[in-house]
Amino acid sequence: MLYLNGSFMPAAQATISALDRGCLFGDGVYEVIPVYSRHPFRLEEHIARLAASLASIGLANPYAPEHWQSLVRQAIALQDYEDQSVYLHVTRGGNGERDFPFPDDVAPTVLINPSRLVMPSAEQKARGVSAISHADFRWLRCDIKSLNLLPTVLLREAARQADCAECVMFRDGMLSEGAASNIFVVRQGVIACPPKNHLILPGITYDLVIELARTHGLALEIRPISEAEVRSADELWMTSSTKEVLAIVKLDGQPVGSGAVGPLARRMDGLYQDFKHQVMRQGKE
Repeated sequence: MLYLNGSFMPAAQATISALDRGCLFGDGVYEVIPVYSRHPFRLEEHIARLAASLASIGLANPYAPEHWQSLVRQAIALQDYEDQSVYLHVTRGGNGERDFPFPDDVAPTVLINPSRLVMPSAEQKARGVSAISHADFRWLRCDIKSLNLLPTVLLREAARQADCAECVMFRDGMLSEGAASNIFVVRQGVIACPPKNHLILPGITYDLVIELARTHGLALEIRPISEAEVRSADELWMTSSTKEVLAIVKLDGQPVGSGAVGPLARRMDGLYQDFKHQVMRQGKE
């Protein structure tokens, strides 16, 4: 069951106009919320990030935060599975015309679509994953969760064809992020990550990893990171709501550090799993 424009319905019954501006122009934004044991993780923060994306593209938020939260919880309750990934999708709607300026008096399209949450296996966590690198050729407002995901599609397909899990991106010689994740670097026992700005998505999992590092006294730096530092790192991690904390052990065919999952990756993943079981699955955040 999903929610579309005011009603819950089976996915097979849901239809959106071919002239919707989300279809024609990618004129809209989205959000993804992980759900553990039917508890949405940091729901308020995700709804706030959705609101920030909507404001950034000049699209009036169709619902108050409390209504969004109520709809998300209703959508979760209608599913058969405990762990979910709830996709929120808002477009500028459409008036039947293909014209670039914003249309007047058109209702937005609102979709809430939960699916089963698929997380890395224990085996994948233990062995780590491989990644390729690529120039970051996306636009300059990567802080907006825009529906315009063609660059991500191309980058992730390039990674798939190379039998890799992710694409690590650089812009002007500096680390930005992964195609669908944030990237952390470990050098000489210090965890480092790029600062939030318009060139990276402000990840909720990124925030949690920083919180866990600070809470448990792990050395942390939030600063610009050069490509040279990434390529000589002792450890690389990718983080996201679906990948959690996943070590990258090979980049462009070359081993990262020892070529195995490093001690700080294991430490952070352990902290993350403890937090998930003690907080996320208990609905405490």
